[in-house]
Amino acid sequence: GLSQYSSDPRTEWELSAYSTREQVLEAVRNLRYKGGNTFTGLALTHVLEQNLKPDAGARLEAEKLVILLTDGKSQDDANLAAQTLKNLGIEIFAIGVKNADEAELRQVASEPLELTVYNVLDFPLLSSLVGKLTRVLCTRIKERSHKETTDTPVNTGPQLSPTDLKISAVTSKSMHLAWSPPLRPPKKYRVVYYPSKGGTPKEVVLEGAVSSLQLSNLTSHTEYLVSVIPVYDSAAGDGLRGVTSTLPLSSPRSLRVTELSHNSLRLSWKAAQGATHYLVLCSAAPDGAED
Repeated sequence: GLSQYSSDPRTEWELSAYSTREQVLEAVRNLRYKGGNTFTGLALTHVLEQNLKPDAGARLEAEKLVILLTDGKSQDDANLAAQTLKNLGIEIFAIGVKNADEAELRQVASEPLELTVYNVLDFPLLSSLVGKLTRVLCTRIKERSHKETTDTPVNTGPQLSPTDLKISAVTSKSMHLAWSPPLRPPKKYRVVYYPSKGGTPKEVVLEGAVSSLQLSNLTSHTEYLVSVIPVYDSAAGDGLRGVTSTLPLSSPRSLRVTELSHNSLRLSWKAAQGATHYLVLCSAAPDGAED
């Protein structure tokens, strides 16, 4: 599977899209470059929430590997998102090109770093990594798949997944989330929220006994994507997702002009709810307009 990212991540194809090497290579040849910013944390969250799910082709019994390829320093918190994936047993390989931040690559990648971190000076040099990286990936999959696990993570169904996300009490700066917990209470919940048009994702971690949250300090008149993900010792349940827009800030109303003189005037208006200051702009009317 492949996702490409800048300000907003975009799934190019799911894990279940192609079944042969030739099909994948053809898809790579037809890939169109997506320019823009470098929100690596948002991209890693996208991979977890969108690409590593059964309905996207992720098999429960298969090892989960993420290969991050980046040519710049992340503009959001990549380490927090990466740690979430690693806590769920997902292994991350980090490959940097040109202006990638070596320290950030080492933060994001899984241990042992000598096998999971790579950095080259330019894109043509990536070909020199193919042989080694292929051997390392195959070896890691074999090593991990041979480990005996006493409880196979099952991350679907009401047993492990919350239901019925309700978003209420929406204002210009806040909203309230509530959900019905799964039959088996999780260890924790991850609540991830961010503007749908791109922005730094924020995350709140709650104890598994809690099933509601007040989000505050939001941006007014903005559509937010919200995900509630239950986390167990060895698996993550399916996340609940919702989308809601915060209200616009209220405006002053009924503007009136009084007490006119040759060089002054007085303005009055009905107050805007919640406003702490007003900015008043005044300019001469253009030529020919009414005085």
